[in-house]
Amino acid sequence: MPAAATAPALARPAREVLDDLRRAWGEDVRVWARAGDAWRVVMGSEADGATAPGAATAEVPGTEYRLELPGADPAATEGAARFLASTLARVLRHDDEIRSFSREISERYEEINLLYSISEILGSIISLEQAAGTIITEVASILGASRAALWVHDAERNQLALAAVEGGDGFVGPIAVDDRCSVTASVFREGRPIILAPGEMWARAECGTEQQPQQGAFLSVPVSYTPPEGEPRTVGVINLTGRPGGFSAGDLKLLAAIASQIGAAVENNRLIEESLRQERIVREMELAHDLQLKLLPPLEQFANYAEVAARCVPAESVGGDFYHLFRLPGNRLGVLIGDVSSHGFGAALIMALTMSAVAIHASEGDPPAEVLRRTHLALIDELETTEMYLTLFYGVIDPAENTIVYANAGHSHAWRIPRDGDPQRLNVTDPPFGIIDRSQYGEATAPWIGGTDILFLFTDGLSDALGKGEVEGEKVLVDEVARRRTEPTDEIVRRLFSRIGEAGSVPPDDRTAVVLRF
Repeated sequence: MPAAATAPALARPAREVLDDLRRAWGEDVRVWARAGDAWRVVMGSEADGATAPGAATAEVPGTEYRLELPGADPAATEGAARFLASTLARVLRHDDEIRSFSREISERYEEINLLYSISEILGSIISLEQAAGTIITEVASILGASRAALWVHDAERNQLALAAVEGGDGFVGPIAVDDRCSVTASVFREGRPIILAPGEMWARAECGTEQQPQQGAFLSVPVSYTPPEGEPRTVGVINLTGRPGGFSAGDLKLLAAIASQIGAAVENNRLIEESLRQERIVREMELAHDLQLKLLPPLEQFANYAEVAARCVPAESVGGDFYHLFRLPGNRLGVLIGDVSSHGFGAALIMALTMSAVAIHASEGDPPAEVLRRTHLALIDELETTEMYLTLFYGVIDPAENTIVYANAGHSHAWRIPRDGDPQRLNVTDPPFGIIDRSQYGEATAPWIGGTDILFLFTDGLSDALGKGEVEGEKVLVDEVARRRTEPTDEIVRRLFSRIGEAGSVPPDDRTAVVLRF
């Protein structure tokens, strides 16, 4: 035989009311509850009885209970029974409401506690990966999801990367933002949440057979960030799957609140990473700047050999201007200046390669034309790859012969300034490196009076910084050196760069000057 159905227990508040009623009535009061097809006494005498209610009886409205006043005259007490049944119904209804309210408070407490916990997690953990993993675990536990996943937007690749996951096997991405058949990508693009019941299909006509029903319920919410100024933007997506009873609108609201906190954390993490990257770049640029300046020759080593002053100021941390000096046999002095067509790291690379190649060939005592020819061969591939060009002047001063022999590949800013008379331009002998291939380079010779003549070399960044145009700017610089030709070379260089400061412009190019007396 099948087991007898069990009657529902009567709530404690109702029992307390009925106990008070019994004492006031002076008679027994019984409450019957439906148990399957039968009625059973759940309070009062004959609690084990299974007979149908009798005497004065009334249904308890809205419940499976009946109230009976045993021994009373049904006709005389019918109204009283109905009144008492109605009162009992209200007590039971209020008890249900209190229980429901208590459950709701408990659920809200869990939600508030979860939001508070997430705030603490985000405030105490710097690593987004660690914080996200902890948060996703908490969310999955509170909302009863078998799997929770946080996807964060990678702007550089325009895709969603899995930042944290808890529970179950599933797709680990990445997900292309423009994937029309991905529900996660759709939530990110459209900024709207999606709830699917167990087995429900997210339908997209263009996806065809790629559409698959969810195994269990599915909830997807965009993770957004609202800056102090500007429009909100979506930075990721949270997905929950596998809750047996499905997700509710309340779950969506809770997850949206969590997503807003995570959105701020994701953006803060991005800003921190960007700040660290910028700091790292600044440090690397400072290091590159120091290393590049160390490639230039220390002028102190020429103190007892020649009177020379020079200054190289890159437009950025590193640049493409450079100079070099070489002590050569026979009491001769080699002087080099170069200007790469650009500035920054690419120009700095060409600069370093050029200085290395010239140093090798100049130290071997090769004539200026041969130094340029062999240097060009060493640089031609790199110049073609970078699409840069390079002006280069290399001269050898021989006081014994009273000459300066030089080769000039497109560097027009080279001047001999005698003690008396007009400045003399040391003209270009060949085009710049990287313009055309040449198998031979030319040379030229100019007179040189040792101890009095000045060699003045500079790059166009110096003359352009005056803001007077290339021709007029060059004239100002050459005239300045000519007027001060008897002064110490370091004072002449100082004055040249002070003229730039007086001009008040921000030089867009590297600035270099070399002034020597030998």
